[in-house]
Amino acid sequence: MNPAWIIFCKELKDTLRDRRTIITMVLIPLLLFPVLMTIVTKVTSSQTKKAQEKTIKVGLIAQNNAAAFRDILLNRDDMEIHEDIAIEDIESMIKEDKLDAVIRIDAQFDQQVADQKSGDIHLHFKSSKDLNVTRRRLTPLINDYEEQLVTDRFDRLYLDRNIGDAIKTHRHDVASDQEKFGKAVGGFLPYMFIIFCFMGCMYPAIDLGAGEKERGTLETLLASPASRFQILLGKFGVVALAGLTSTCLTFIGIFVAVSQHREIVEKLTDVIGSLLAPANIAISISLLLPLTIFFAAALLAISIFAKSFKEAQSLMTPLNLFIILPVFVGLLPGIELTSLTALIPVLNVSLATKEVLAGTITMPLLLEVYASLILLAGLSLFFCAKWFDRESVIFRES
Repeated sequence: MNPAWIIFCKELKDTLRDRRTIITMVLIPLLLFPVLMTIVTKVTSSQTKKAQEKTIKVGLIAQNNAAAFRDILLNRDDMEIHEDIAIEDIESMIKEDKLDAVIRIDAQFDQQVADQKSGDIHLHFKSSKDLNVTRRRLTPLINDYEEQLVTDRFDRLYLDRNIGDAIKTHRHDVASDQEKFGKAVGGFLPYMFIIFCFMGCMYPAIDLGAGEKERGTLETLLASPASRFQILLGKFGVVALAGLTSTCLTFIGIFVAVSQHREIVEKLTDVIGSLLAPANIAISISLLLPLTIFFAAALLAISIFAKSFKEAQSLMTPLNLFIILPVFVGLLPGIELTSLTALIPVLNVSLATKEVLAGTITMPLLLEVYASLILLAGLSLFFCAKWFDRESVIFRES
C-alpha cells in the first residue's frame, strides 16, 4: 500500500478525534446558516408584527388646516393622536419615545391648496426605531390624502384626472431574477465559503504540523520508510479535505436554511433553484478546490515552521486579514470580474462565484481564473514540499 495513503488515513483518523477540528470543520458550517437565518427571520418577523399591530402615538400640528386629513387620523383606532405639541419640542419628544411620529402641516396649507399650489406636510419620525414601520404606516395615509386633493382639484376644473400624466414611463428590466438576486447575494456567499474553507484548513494544519512537534510524533513519522514527500502528501491531503468538506457543508447549511423557511421559498422558488442548481454548485466548488490547495499548502508550511501549537496559531491569525480583505473588496459595488481581477488570488474566486450564481460568467474569464488558481496552488504545494525537506525548518530552535 502506498505510504502516502497510509499516512493520510492515519492523520485523518487523528484529525477526526479532535473536537476543535470537528466543531470548526463540520458543526459551524453546517449549523450556522440554518440557526442564523431562523433567529434573524423570527426576530425580524416578530418585531415587524409587533410594530404594525401596536397603537402608535402620533403628534399632529394642523394649525387649523387640512381638516379632512385631521378627521382621517382622529377616526383611526390604531393611532393615538396628540395635538398639544409645540414645534420646538418635536425632535426631543420623538427621541425620548414620548411620540412615535409627528405630522406638521404648514400654516398656509389650505391657502396653498386653494391657489392650486402644493401644500407642505412634514413627517417627523425616527427611522432607527421599530424597523421604520411607523413611517411606512403613515406615508400611505398622506399619499391617499394627496390623491384625494388632486382628484378634487381636477373635478373642480372639469378635467380628466389623467391629463396631468404627460409621460407614462414603462420600465423594462432586461436582468433576470437570477441575475438580480445572484448579484445581490453572490458577493456575500463567496465571503462565507472562503472564510470557512480557510478555517477548515487551519486547525488540521496546526495539529498535523506544530501539534505533532509538541507530541513528539513527527520524528517517528520521519523515521518510517515513507519519504518526506509522501509524509507531506498524506498530511496535505487531510488538510485539503478538511477545507473542502467545510465548504461543502456550508453549501448544505445554506440549502437547509432556505428550505426551512417556506415563505422565502414560495416567493423565490425559481431564483433559489437556479442559484443552487447542481451546475452552479459544481463550478463554485471547482473554483474553491485550487484555492483550498493553496490554503492547505500555505498553512501547513507555517505549521511545520512553528515550534508549538500556540506559535502556529499566532502566525496564522494575521492571515485572516489577507483573506478577508480581498473578499470584502469583492462585495464593493463596481468591482467586476475582468482580465486583471481574474489574476488576483481570493478576489478572483469571490467575483467569479458571484458571476456564476448570477448566470453572467463568461468562459474566457472563467478559464483565466482557473489558470491563475491552479498555478498558485501548484507553486504553494511546491514551496511547501521544499520547506518540509529542510531540517532547519522542521527542527528549528529559534
